[in-house]
Amino acid sequence: MRYGFVMAYGDARAAAELAALAEQHGWDGFFVWESVWGIDAWAMLAAAAMTTERIRLGTMLTPLPRRKPWDVAGQTSTVDNLSNGRVTLVVGLGVTGEDRFWLFEDDPGRKVRAELMDESLEMLQHLWRDQPFEYAGKHYRSRKIDDLMPPAPPPPVQQPRIPTWVVGAWPRPKSMRRAALQDGWIPTYAPIAKPGEDPGEWSPALLADAVAWIRRERATHGLTMDTYDVVVEGTTTADDPKAADTVRPWAEAGATWWIDADWSSMDPKQVRATAERRLKAGPPRVT
Repeated sequence: MRYGFVMAYGDARAAAELAALAEQHGWDGFFVWESVWGIDAWAMLAAAAMTTERIRLGTMLTPLPRRKPWDVAGQTSTVDNLSNGRVTLVVGLGVTGEDRFWLFEDDPGRKVRAELMDESLEMLQHLWRDQPFEYAGKHYRSRKIDDLMPPAPPPPVQQPRIPTWVVGAWPRPKSMRRAALQDGWIPTYAPIAKPGEDPGEWSPALLADAVAWIRRERATHGLTMDTYDVVVEGTTTADDPKAADTVRPWAEAGATWWIDADWSSMDPKQVRATAERRLKAGPPRVT
């Protein structure tokens, strides 16, 4: 089990300082979120790369359908090279129906965003190489130009690709398959309930069922679970002596990462103070 921390709010300087603090106190990953209009997530992670040596760095999360895949490829490769191979890309479809996420454009709908996601994931496999390529999708295309100038950007340190975690809605097969064929799964629960039926709440038991499904799905494609991550996000506090008890059922159900996140405040001063206390207390390590 590995342990990450999400900075709820802050600038690049805060990310650099808090990531270093996280590394000093035994955390395995430091994450920031990618805004629609705000502080640049990849600038924050680049700053964090300069103050750390071991800890993994990533987004929680990047709304990939809203980004151009070639821009994402350039940003992730830049930070992966800067950090000597410590980037994790975490992607999802993006939030539906909330005005604050659609200030400058209309939501094209879940179907179109899913198409954009799939094409972006396909293109990233090519974009993370240092050569031109041809691609023809419904939404994106690339023409192959052999004497491309300026040349394609340097590939990331991590090959054949930067580890990519994908949000998957359990038990929706198409959504889950997208996550199963990448490098990790960020769970969301989207039960298929009959009228009047209570689908219940998300639980470690449901996670275990989903992990078993992912194992079978990967096996049909000749893939194992050896390097695959199952990521659970939750909140523990600095002064809770039983924080590990919150994490343990998820670890036993098959989670490989616990991501600690506290979204209760976006006040920079409060977030900074709370983050420092939580990081110094160390991860809620299951023994």
